Amino acid sequence: MRALHSVLPLKKIYAFDLIELAANTLAAELSSELKIDIEPVRDFSRAIQKSDVCVTCTPAKHFFVHKEDVAPGTFIAAVGADDAHKQEIDPTLIVSAKVVTDSLEQSCAIGDTHHAIAQGLVRKENIYAELGEIVAGKKSGRTTDDEIIVFDSTGVATEDAVAAVAAYEKARTISVGTYFQFAA
Repeated sequence: MRALHSVLPLKKIYAFDLIELAANTLAAELSSELKIDIEPVRDFSRAIQKSDVCVTCTPAKHFFVHKEDVAPGTFIAAVGADDAHKQEIDPTLIVSAKVVTDSLEQSCAIGDTHHAIAQGLVRKENIYAELGEIVAGKKSGRTTDDEIIVFDSTGVATEDAVAAVAAYEKARTISVGTYFQFAA
């Protein structure tokens, strides 16, 4: 939420967790920090229907983001399905959305895209792009206001390492954090 708040003009956030107390605690802590209305919700389907952006980060083994609950123009960052047994997104939504992956090969093997492929609903060739292609300008991102975009992120270790190095170097530059030196 902090990252999204730093790059998007968020007006309201819906926080959902199977453990109601977790959603309530998150909302209470972050709403004052971010100075934005964060509403804990019990009805995930209704919350996503009212959202422009949805981020999922769960260990779910069966999809809970249903195609019929996603409004035109919604962006979904699905980051929880990082092995073949996890799933967050309805395979029929994968078919109808513009799907962007962090790693096409990996998403087809273990991500939400994998489940749509396994059901014979889509083929690897139907996946729109890898994020790197969009960032490099080889493919465009959103091309219409009503297209639904699903970012199927399965996690790429090299990208994680690069991000960690960048964060470390920035922290050292501005003198924040704690530095530890380990002896071998």
